[in-house]
Amino acid sequence: MIRVALIAGFVGLLAYLLFWPVPIQPVAWEAPPNPGFEGEFVVNDRLASLEFIDLPDGEYGPEDVALGPDGRIYMALHSGKIAALDLETSVFETVADTGGRPLGIEFDTGGMLWIADAYIGLIRMTPDGDLTTVASETSDGSPILFADDLDIASDGKVYFSDASTRFSAAEIGETLAASILDLMEHSSNGRVLVYDPADDTIKTLVDGLTFANGVALSADERSLKIVETGTYTIHSHDLETRTLSPFIAPLPGFPDNINDNDDGTFWAGLVSPRNVAIDGLSDSPFLRKVIMRLPSAFTPAPTRYGFILRLDADGQVIETLQDPAGAYASTTGAITLPDGRIVVSSLTEPKIGILSP
Repeated sequence: MIRVALIAGFVGLLAYLLFWPVPIQPVAWEAPPNPGFEGEFVVNDRLASLEFIDLPDGEYGPEDVALGPDGRIYMALHSGKIAALDLETSVFETVADTGGRPLGIEFDTGGMLWIADAYIGLIRMTPDGDLTTVASETSDGSPILFADDLDIASDGKVYFSDASTRFSAAEIGETLAASILDLMEHSSNGRVLVYDPADDTIKTLVDGLTFANGVALSADERSLKIVETGTYTIHSHDLETRTLSPFIAPLPGFPDNINDNDDGTFWAGLVSPRNVAIDGLSDSPFLRKVIMRLPSAFTPAPTRYGFILRLDADGQVIETLQDPAGAYASTTGAITLPDGRIVVSSLTEPKIGILSP
């Protein structure tokens, strides 16, 4: 009887691993070569010099940061709150709560804060903290399921990414979990949208991306830099010719946000080094389904590693700042302050990182 029970258990386990429904329909793709942490990406510990300011109790995940007109650092937190930090006093103030999961944030020239909220869509916040949902769907009725990052042109157009049109961050209830599903499926359903205040329309600018993430305008506003996390690539989209070309690729990790600096350079963050299993199974959709049936401890997850890099206007690496020990991990990006200090953001940390020049 014991032998029969063992055989039955084995057959049941095998059937589960082979046939149990999973939420993804994986697509075969070819992972590009991994440049590794060599050459221009050679390992260093420059990010280990970060100083930290703890977020208010219970808060974590300052996904993106922006310098406000009042000189404070604004950040989007996992709880749904938008907080402002006075760096001189280390005092935080909650200025708004979207009720969702705000990710990318950016101020326009009029002092309005624009928010890409993964659960809600595109949001505008007045200097008094009043929130308006500008868009939860495109002009043709397509729902925005995973608003991720944004940038604003001088003419008021807002360019923002919709990371996945397959996996709703709100329905899944967690942005990291939704992103892993999208990356494991790799069906290239992400897109970049543009909101035009002149006619109040929201149209698709670029589609067919595997987890569309950070966006940033070039200094001359002729091109838009677009992070495609799933292919370890940052693209450059010519806004006049509507053509897409590589800005930098491939990267040794999963790129997240990209922010432009006043000098024409860009900061980009890698949330984790590349995953051997994801790359190795890129051409094996069936095995990726099997992995999704395993306990969560066996499914791909980010590796703790700090990594931001600065790129020039042509996509060349100027410098990388790393922390292999991962004291401040899941680094999403950075901004440079007028005094030269660098503010580093994170997907998961309960603190904000400051690097002095």
